[in-house]
Amino acid sequence: MSISHANPRPAAVRLGPIWLAVPAIALLAVFFLFPMARLFVLGIQDGATGGLTTEHYQRLLTTPVYWSILGITFRIAILTAVFSVLLGYPLALWLSRMHSSRQTIMALLVLLPFWTSYLVKTFAWMILLGNRGVLNTLFMDIGLLDRPLRMMYNELGVIIGMVHAMMPLAVLTMLPVMNGIDKRLTLAAGTMGAGRSERFWLVYFPLSVPGVAAAGLLTFITSLGFFIVPAFLGGRGQTMLAQTIITQVQELVNWAFAAVLASLMVVAALVAIWIYNRFFGLSTISGGGSDSTTPGNGPLRVAGQKILRTMAILSRPFDRFDTRPGATERGFRLYPVLMLTFLIAPIFVVFPIAFTSASSLQFPPPGYSLRWFEQYLTSPVWLSATLRSFGVAFATALFATVLGGLAALALARSRSRWNGAIFALMLAPMVVPRIVIAVGLFYLMAQLGLVATNTGLVIGHTLLAIPYCFITVGAVLKSYDWRLNQAAETLGAGRLTILRRVTLPLLRGGVISAALFAFVTSFDELTVAIFISGGLKTTLPKQMWDDMFLQLNPTLAAVSVVVMLLVMLILLAAQKIQK
Repeated sequence: MSISHANPRPAAVRLGPIWLAVPAIALLAVFFLFPMARLFVLGIQDGATGGLTTEHYQRLLTTPVYWSILGITFRIAILTAVFSVLLGYPLALWLSRMHSSRQTIMALLVLLPFWTSYLVKTFAWMILLGNRGVLNTLFMDIGLLDRPLRMMYNELGVIIGMVHAMMPLAVLTMLPVMNGIDKRLTLAAGTMGAGRSERFWLVYFPLSVPGVAAAGLLTFITSLGFFIVPAFLGGRGQTMLAQTIITQVQELVNWAFAAVLASLMVVAALVAIWIYNRFFGLSTISGGGSDSTTPGNGPLRVAGQKILRTMAILSRPFDRFDTRPGATERGFRLYPVLMLTFLIAPIFVVFPIAFTSASSLQFPPPGYSLRWFEQYLTSPVWLSATLRSFGVAFATALFATVLGGLAALALARSRSRWNGAIFALMLAPMVVPRIVIAVGLFYLMAQLGLVATNTGLVIGHTLLAIPYCFITVGAVLKSYDWRLNQAAETLGAGRLTILRRVTLPLLRGGVISAALFAFVTSFDELTVAIFISGGLKTTLPKQMWDDMFLQLNPTLAAVSVVVMLLVMLILLAAQKIQK
């Protein structure tokens, strides 16, 4: 009698949600982490023998001009961060006091300059600040000046241009933190006898400090990698580190020394992040609570409290002025109007220049014509660059939304111990200065034969757009009701069916918004395009960059208007979809 033993059926492998993040992790590992590592190794490698050497760092230490450039870079980045936060705080405070629907509308006025190309904004400031620019012409016409005031090719012009570029980022970083502050706390302090100054400095402001610090951190790190504004609005005395890196790679072909300079930039960014994490915790950037390990009664905290008490005492005399209901609000509206004018007006100055009949930049225009739009639309070079930018942006939006969205979904559903590391990796391309990412990509893609190809551009732009898609989809997932998925599963639906028929339709607004933001990120991107595009594979921002160096002409204004209108339409579409 034989007994047959049936082979046990192998258990099905059930993949956890964390695997949804694998495609994004793989892309970042190959085209972000690996190029960064190779770039840093280049700084300590002998080009002839391949051995380790400190020659390149010794050159940095013994050459005063590079220390001067480092000092200029850090000084301008710090000043930009300080002014962006100081000028942006009252604007963010004003927005936080609005009803959510009105706040959303007014925030669009901040989003518009935020998403407008740095090239367009810099071109607008060149029109405004030049010796024959709008401001000098206006000041001399009204008799305020006898001769043009020098506002360009110096540090003043650079700071104005960079603060204009960074203040929207500061406002949009502080606003969510201010929205999360319980307004009843200041009311409770008022019932206990605290004046307006005490309520603000001792209650409200300390609660907003994590947002202030996050805004300072992001604006400082972003400013470290700036090169567009100082290249056009600054002079030799405002040469920044990113410009030096571009020169080392494109003109001197000194990869090793460019790697050393890039390493210094990354180290500076990491030190700034470490300091922020030490006192506030990185989770506060994404809207979480502070996980700071700083002792509650540490010396810095005690010193900070003394400063705030002093500010409250110094501000107390102003509590007596016009305390009637609504008076403070009416006086408080003037500053936001001025700041919104500062953010928006320079952009719209480009519009009349685009329709000028003159062959040079004159304001006001002597007449109006469509000749510059006709020249743009009939130029094979401009049309080719525009069509390529559209194609690359569409592909970037697709890949970045899929990869970033899947990664956000993975972290929302997973409780893995790797969540923190994956979260940091997804945001890393937004934190590391773009010039460093571009140089690392250029070194790798030159060996892979992807330079001056659309594939190389799409990969580079996808890296930069993934963080925005990850954050946008992740924000929508925070309010998603996962019981709907459980109900669908009890009815027999598989995971793919649930994703396709339940999750994606409910997340449609956030997903489309993420795709639109990824599209704008790619369409306006210049840093990667400078290195990866080339020859006939140039993009619209790269073509604008080249033309701005050759000659400023109204054609650039016409192109800038086209770019701005596109950004405005996309922002309005994203806003409507989110509603």
